[in-house]
Amino acid sequence: MLSLDQRAPDPRLPDGPGWVRLRPELAGICGSDLGLAHGKISFVMTAFASAERAFLGHEVVGVVDQVGPGVSTLREGDRVVLDPLLSCRHRGFEACRSCREGVPHVCERVDQPGLPGLGAPMLGFGDGLGGGWSQLVVAHESQLHLVAGDLPSRRAVLAEPASVGLHAALRWRRRGDRAVVIGPGTIGLLVTAALRMLHPDLDIAVVSPGLFGDDQAMAAGASRTLRPGAAAVEALAAADGGRVLRPRLTKVPVLEQGVDVVFDCVGHPDTLDLGLHLLRPTGMLVLVGGAGKQPMDWSLVWNRELTVAGSTYSGLEPTLHGRHAMSEVVRWLADPAYPVDHLVTHSYPLAEWRQALRVASAGPRVGAVKVTLRPNLDLPLVPPSPDQMQR
Repeated sequence: MLSLDQRAPDPRLPDGPGWVRLRPELAGICGSDLGLAHGKISFVMTAFASAERAFLGHEVVGVVDQVGPGVSTLREGDRVVLDPLLSCRHRGFEACRSCREGVPHVCERVDQPGLPGLGAPMLGFGDGLGGGWSQLVVAHESQLHLVAGDLPSRRAVLAEPASVGLHAALRWRRRGDRAVVIGPGTIGLLVTAALRMLHPDLDIAVVSPGLFGDDQAMAAGASRTLRPGAAAVEALAAADGGRVLRPRLTKVPVLEQGVDVVFDCVGHPDTLDLGLHLLRPTGMLVLVGGAGKQPMDWSLVWNRELTVAGSTYSGLEPTLHGRHAMSEVVRWLADPAYPVDHLVTHSYPLAEWRQALRVASAGPRVGAVKVTLRPNLDLPLVPPSPDQMQR
């Protein structure tokens, strides 16, 4: 479904104040990009996009290339990371209810192009402003966060998915001491890292299918790892106590003394089912993975009075006194104690995008976590190195 368009015109600054143009330094390949590339996204989600084509790439660290009128916080040459979401403010609309209530990351007018001419929720899923897998991309200054000139590229490019991980972690107001994260992919690892930064004493178990995921999870701050399915229930009961309750004619037992919260970062029927079986009464399941149309047995939700919460993108966080999640993440990225150095495993020139997508799709089978593209090879990575982060 993808092709490299080498004749597309450069994106232009919208006719309004506050817009800038960037040259991406690194741009990540996200699970939603892969879902689009493989045609595996929910048809329901097409309701929120009117754009006929997309220039992908919304996980971006870049350098300001051009400053438009009315820009007051940036200048050419600044290094920035990108919050790709567009809200009523950027489209030139009067604020919708979501924007008025301080949750512009779930703006109600995401399909309406407005001033920037992009009928999609964010940069990278339309054509009006370009995307991170391009040599140039346009954004509003309010979407950009300054980063230090010496912040390593492999950390800075994680700002957007890390803010998603932080937002997910903040969906749970801590009640208890045990958490489970399902899935050691990029988002699962960043949820784990955020939980560790927020709650240094929290017991965090990560459900992982193999040794590669185990190692990644422990490096991100997990306390321990578990195998999927019934094995996770058995292991938690053996380690922490409590009975294992075995329903008739089902594979996964119920953990009597369950955990306080489960973050499902996969969104598969098996992982959703496991999450419900792991939770204690009144526990919380946070859906971070892109769950779609799936058969599910929801009986434990009503029987144990569980809370199921969705988590998407990131935004202004009441728990952070109204600051944006990305502002906090930028601060964390400058702290060596934030355990994310191991997450960017591969980087490819833009011309090798097919190989990059193959590696990203293969994931643990080829030792890949976060795969990135380099649209501008003349733009040096930070820190400079002889191989410039060759794969």
